[in-house]
Amino acid sequence: MLTDDVIAAHFRRSLDALERAAGDDQFRVALLAIAQAVEKTFRAGGKAMLAGNGGSAADAQHIAGEFLSRLRIDRNPLPAIALTTDSSVLTAIGNDYGYEQVFERQLRGLGRAGDVFIAISTSGKSPNVLAALRAAREIGITTIGFTGAASGAMRPLCDIVLAAPSDDTPLIQQIHITAAHAICELVERNLFDKK
Repeated sequence: MLTDDVIAAHFRRSLDALERAAGDDQFRVALLAIAQAVEKTFRAGGKAMLAGNGGSAADAQHIAGEFLSRLRIDRNPLPAIALTTDSSVLTAIGNDYGYEQVFERQLRGLGRAGDVFIAISTSGKSPNVLAALRAAREIGITTIGFTGAASGAMRPLCDIVLAAPSDDTPLIQQIHITAAHAICELVERNLFDKK
């Protein structure tokens, strides 16, 4: 395949996946429900915590950054923590308790009832994300899952699931970050836009 063909094929797949998500009523309902849950948490003085592995860890950090900084409106910061960023904490927990507990231990230490946890796993099977979801439910934290079409064991552990209509990891991640921007925009407008 020529380089131009590879690039064009990638963009066609991306556009198709985004169009499927945009046209999926269930996906849009979940997206709105997530925005409402996050807004409710912020209004009540709670925080958002996010976690994932690999590209999903980067997405967790990206989304936390949008809440803490801003998306479109110059406004007060919103409390959001990516549980993927502190290498000392991650390596201490990984060494002392095992990698499967790197997010669970942080949730137990930082999370409070009424907070929201956004768990990101394209497969829906990441053991450390599932352990954190179980802990979040025990604590009384609202659980939100970002995953793909095959949501794995994640679905029953989540109050709301945003399942990207794809089984291709890069496309799922593209849909996740696009959806996260839409969620951030809804929350930001509802909390701060006086127009």
